[in-house]
Amino acid sequence: MRERLSVTRRGFMEGMAAVAGGLVLSPAAARAAAVLERQGGGPAFTGRPFAADDYDSYAKLAANENPYGPSDTVMQAMTSAFKYANRYGYPDGNILAEIARFHEVDPSQVLLGAGSGEILTVATLALLAGGRKVIGVDPTFHTVYQYATGIHADSIRLPLLADASQDIPAMIRATRQNWRDVGLVYLCNPNNPTGRIISARDVKALLDGIPEDVPVLIDEAYHHFVEDPSYASSIPYVKEGRPVIISRTFSKISGLAGMRLGYALAPRALIDRMRPHSVASINAIVKWGGVAALKDTESQDRVRRVNNELRKKTAAAVQAMGYDVIPSETNFLMINIKRPVVPVIESFKAKGVLVGRPFPPMTNHLRVSIGTAAEMERFMSGFKQLFSA
Repeated sequence: MRERLSVTRRGFMEGMAAVAGGLVLSPAAARAAAVLERQGGGPAFTGRPFAADDYDSYAKLAANENPYGPSDTVMQAMTSAFKYANRYGYPDGNILAEIARFHEVDPSQVLLGAGSGEILTVATLALLAGGRKVIGVDPTFHTVYQYATGIHADSIRLPLLADASQDIPAMIRATRQNWRDVGLVYLCNPNNPTGRIISARDVKALLDGIPEDVPVLIDEAYHHFVEDPSYASSIPYVKEGRPVIISRTFSKISGLAGMRLGYALAPRALIDRMRPHSVASINAIVKWGGVAALKDTESQDRVRRVNNELRKKTAAAVQAMGYDVIPSETNFLMINIKRPVVPVIESFKAKGVLVGRPFPPMTNHLRVSIGTAAEMERFMSGFKQLFSA
């Protein structure tokens, strides 16, 4: 461990020197980044020379992960929980009660999942059975549509507006027109892959504008990164008893993507409909990690501060070269590269940088996750080589 940490510290200092002429962090963000680089999980990317057969040598900017890994507090909690690896009825840190306490809801309003992806799957299976319809936009996070197709349910996918925002009036109209057959309305807020938010006013307009018995699933995977004051979490609607399901994940801000932990918040009646479709696959280690992560707001603040500053500086650097960036409130950017994205993805991979997949119909847009300062410098170096002409 000591040897690995020395490598990541050195990689960090090299990264800081590299960005001196480019993505310069403010002193406060640089201090926060230094702490994050030293913490429990550490970044997989160590700054070593790129080798195509070495996973750690890639700058991984393709999957919207937290590049720093779990904090020391979370790592210690998970390590301590290994003593329960041989048990079924192990103590789990009271994770359901801790999530309920954190959000000030009843534990009966919480459902665990293997990441928020399982929550989306469970909601789809529970609410779209019998060929009912889901209404949402396209592109967005595809899990709901994917599983709807798998159970022979229909989806009404509305195009994004010209500014890549979600067309709330169109969603209201589509829901009203099809309400007898609608099992679910899906919002990803902020949206993946665009990074744009739906304002609190627009969420309220949607909920007030559709029939009151239509469930609305709101994916808040990127909630923690939002700074726009017009945004608000929709958890208060759950507390009011409206048919709203909120999905959250520990994959992003807490760095637990590989451990798989998420949860749903919803009125008890909706949780009861969803529960039979849950496979209860959450392990002892990550449950304890989740409890620690809920309480580790200091590490979350560091991740948020460094991520958001690097996102803004990367966007400004790309825009200075003449390329439009969709306004993002997440840990990724969507860049209009003015050419088909697939060959560009391969070109970046050849340079040791993994960037996002295609998101039809936005086939000229490149999604780039925000990594460490050194990773973003590697990305910008590749971007300048590929696009300077």
